[in-house]
Amino acid sequence: MYKEKQIIMFKEVNWWQRKYYRELIGKIPVYFLLIAGSAVFLFPLLWMVSTSLKVPTQIFVFPPQLIPRPVQWANYIEAVTEIPFARYTLNTLYLVVLSLVGTLVSNSLVAYGFSRIEWPGRDILFFVVIATLMIPFAVLMVPLYMLFRSIGWIGSFKPLWVPHCFGAAFNIFLLRQFFLTIPRDLSDAAKIDGASELRIFSTIIIPLVKPALAVVALFHFIYMWRDFLGPLVYLTDPDMFTLSLGLQQYQSVNATEWHLLMAASSMITFPIIVLFFFTQRTFIQGISLTGLKQ
Repeated sequence: MYKEKQIIMFKEVNWWQRKYYRELIGKIPVYFLLIAGSAVFLFPLLWMVSTSLKVPTQIFVFPPQLIPRPVQWANYIEAVTEIPFARYTLNTLYLVVLSLVGTLVSNSLVAYGFSRIEWPGRDILFFVVIATLMIPFAVLMVPLYMLFRSIGWIGSFKPLWVPHCFGAAFNIFLLRQFFLTIPRDLSDAAKIDGASELRIFSTIIIPLVKPALAVVALFHFIYMWRDFLGPLVYLTDPDMFTLSLGLQQYQSVNATEWHLLMAASSMITFPIIVLFFFTQRTFIQGISLTGLKQ
């Protein structure tokens, strides 16, 4: 009897081991495709970093050299001195902070109104807001330029951050869908206690939607950090240029200094990469979690 139990346990262990190895072998092609796809997307980034560390004579050699010899860390120092990098960075951060505050406040308030408050025509107006996603910026660029010129905003930072204080369709949609997952019992209980809609929004809803707000903040930071077309259209003073626009101006004057251009481009790209790696857990939570705390 004891031997029969051992034989049965041995068969069960072998069956689980065979199942594990079959699943592992089945995942190998998937892992291979994922690694190959990652390599394709990472290669331009690696080549940019490699070029930023080369001397000019190594950039266009054949066959290409991915690993620079010698490594020229001085290219980064020279790029910062050749380009007013600190000024461009401060200008970009100024726009990012102001527009980020306006984005979080305006979009969360509008999304709350579309999801938690009943009023006539709410759903129709929401569909109209979503429909604006189909309008490209190129269609609005000339009318917006004429509007901002008529009020004297051309040549200032206002056209680049003030519009973000009035909501954006994608962010409103994202936050509204998150708000809809929060049980209405929480709001009803607060109303019974005499809380106003603004009090419910600030003390109950906002703490529950921090992951979604973090996603909106991350998307907006990336958009504003690398925005080129907006500053190109509205800014005229070189002292007010952002990083993207300042780098393009330097390229138009010194198009042959690829090692410095790649060094400056790497410094612009690294903050986005670092931010994503430190916030990827929050980013995933904002996409996958609901507002209900278990």
